[in-house]
Amino acid sequence: MISIIEDIKTIYKNDPAVRNIEFLLYPGLHSIIIHRFNHFLWKLRIPFFPRLFSQISRFFTGIEIHPGAKIGKGFFIDHGIGVVIGETAEIGDNCVLFHNITLGGTGKHKGKRHPTIGNNVTIGTGAILLGPIKVGNNVKIGANTFIVMRDIPDNTTVTGTPGKIVRMNGQKADLILPPTKEEQTIMV
Repeated sequence: MISIIEDIKTIYKNDPAVRNIEFLLYPGLHSIIIHRFNHFLWKLRIPFFPRLFSQISRFFTGIEIHPGAKIGKGFFIDHGIGVVIGETAEIGDNCVLFHNITLGGTGKHKGKRHPTIGNNVTIGTGAILLGPIKVGNNVKIGANTFIVMRDIPDNTTVTGTPGKIVRMNGQKADLILPPTKEEQTIMV
């Protein structure tokens, strides 16, 4: 229950358009409430109903969150349509995701195969993060950024395809990261 209260507070903090009780109409809030219930069932090793409820939630909200994904408090999905969060994804506290984001796998890994996102991370519209990568704390990932199999350090801003670090620790940076083999394969 405390997580849901933090999720509601995060809506007010991150969306200047919300007034009064409009937050009750947000599909991101609907999906995270259902996910928190589904994740509880998933941890009890009841696989069918959490998957069923997550698919029903996806139908109504356009947001797909696997019941196995671990999501911290203060989570906000703005607009929501097209967000996909895979089974082994982990998302820290106070994270913001915009629409059309994928936290997915490459299909080449077993076990942990989805991204781990730190605390206080903002991920822009259309970003694609694939594989068991680690995104540090206080990271901003720009719209349409594409990152595969590349960890992102704390306190950075990443943009582009493939992802390029443009700010690090509050200072301008120009760290061009050459595409990994996985990125080259997928971008072709």
